[in-house]
Amino acid sequence: MSTPDPSFAARTLSDMQRAMRHAWQVLLARGPSQFQFWLIALFIGIVAGFAALLFRKGINWLQVLLYRVDDPQHLNTFAQALPWYWILTIPILGGLAVGIILTRFTPDGKVRAVADVIAGAALNNGRVERRAGLASAAASLITLGTGGSSGREGPVVHLAGVIATWVSTRINANGVTGRDLLGCAVAAAVSASFNAPIAGALFAMEVVLRRFTVNGFAPIAIASVAGTVINRMEFGDITEFTLPVASALEFYVELPAFLVLGLVCGVVAAALIRSVFFAEDLGDVLCRRLHIPGWLRPAIAGAMLGGLAIAFPHIIGVGYETTSAALTGDLLLNEAIVFAVLKVAAVAITLGGRMGGGIFSPSLMLGALTGLAFGLIATSVFPDVSGAHTIYALAGMGAVAAAVLGAPISTTLIVFELTGDWQTGLAVMVAVSTSTALGTRLVTRSFFLNQLKRRGIHLAEGPQAYLLSVTAVVGLMRRAGDDSAPSEDVCRAMIEKGIYIDIGATLEAAMPVFDAHSVNYVPVIAQAEANAPPEYKGVLYHVDALKAFNLALAAISREDHA
Repeated sequence: MSTPDPSFAARTLSDMQRAMRHAWQVLLARGPSQFQFWLIALFIGIVAGFAALLFRKGINWLQVLLYRVDDPQHLNTFAQALPWYWILTIPILGGLAVGIILTRFTPDGKVRAVADVIAGAALNNGRVERRAGLASAAASLITLGTGGSSGREGPVVHLAGVIATWVSTRINANGVTGRDLLGCAVAAAVSASFNAPIAGALFAMEVVLRRFTVNGFAPIAIASVAGTVINRMEFGDITEFTLPVASALEFYVELPAFLVLGLVCGVVAAALIRSVFFAEDLGDVLCRRLHIPGWLRPAIAGAMLGGLAIAFPHIIGVGYETTSAALTGDLLLNEAIVFAVLKVAAVAITLGGRMGGGIFSPSLMLGALTGLAFGLIATSVFPDVSGAHTIYALAGMGAVAAAVLGAPISTTLIVFELTGDWQTGLAVMVAVSTSTALGTRLVTRSFFLNQLKRRGIHLAEGPQAYLLSVTAVVGLMRRAGDDSAPSEDVCRAMIEKGIYIDIGATLEAAMPVFDAHSVNYVPVIAQAEANAPPEYKGVLYHVDALKAFNLALAAISREDHA
């Protein structure tokens, strides 16, 4: 047997010591920083979770106060026994309060919701408007507490964004960190609202951040779990909806029916989205022509909702009672169809009337009603090869919501977590896939991205489109008198030919000018008063614009692959 080499053992020990010293240095340099970030994520998750819980409790308190109902979960049933004038008056007063709040505390009188959080993540380093956000939360709480037909997830997500914005500002977070913290807050708010930790984390990444990163998943998951714990401390480990006994599904025979259901749900989702935008445009036109002040618009919408609720109180509030009735099959075919049509109208009135709230919960109710109606028809036509019609309600709930949100992954999971039924996953996935495929062709990607598109923000086309709209010319131009700029006489000659861009423009307006005139640079002007010549400010070079654009694209690519 050979004897060990003492020098080899010494070298091995020395190498191990150096490795341990290096590991300790890395731990000191990076470990506390990463650990600190996770603590911040946990803190945000706890605060956002409590914010979502308080928002939900506030809605319940307001409904108990105004409608004198013992259990807000059965508000729709209790409202049938209330005097008609009370049903009519409550949403009018709520709309009046909402109008005053939004007019006083927001620059445009509009509620902030999920679309604004998505824009903040993409365009503002993970920041959202704080003052308008708090006013929107108050307005949405009043809307939902006084009979508005919308959901609570939109204002809760934006309220969580306000919390993340405050933290990001306090620690001076960069864009990457700010977006991660925003994702943490959103995940916690969604999971606390629906007791859905998995879907909460995926919702934040799929819908709000619109990217999946390895580095961002850990803190977002921590925050989502924290939000769920907050929910379960108050409500226990229970699902939002209680389903009947496990449903039987004839998989091989029934799957084509769920494919068709998905197509129907895609059309219904597109109808819901277009109805909301139609109501908003119609409201804008009527307010402009009739000179209706902005603060009165929500009150008028409240009067319309109150009139509908007198005959159909099922449109009041979030609508979980009606959704539960659809999932358990306690509605007739004609009831499911009528309630679905009225829900679309009520949501359009609420959101088009600028009363506040979100669209996710209404899309769940509308999907459950659509699925139930489809299931009742399908199982009556083919009774020998069909399972329970309530399976169609469950699949329809996920299918409509997925098409509205443009989020098939997180929506599929949130349906499972809301109901606790994982056995019918194949049916839900089939319906969700076809509804999303059709819905995204009837409208642009999702309700939220359509909202942003109507504002001129083209996030659906990807960073190559929206980065141009947020890169200002003033930060890239070479000032007048700069040695590298062409002579002022040459630039003024180009201005006289109509080749120029405004100093307040972005690259979205500048790039077409380069393409149209095949020039290497474009003069930048500031519009003067009437009948006065424009003021020459500098020049924008094509190469400078392209360089800035490429750097922005590279930064996003690095973040996506982090």
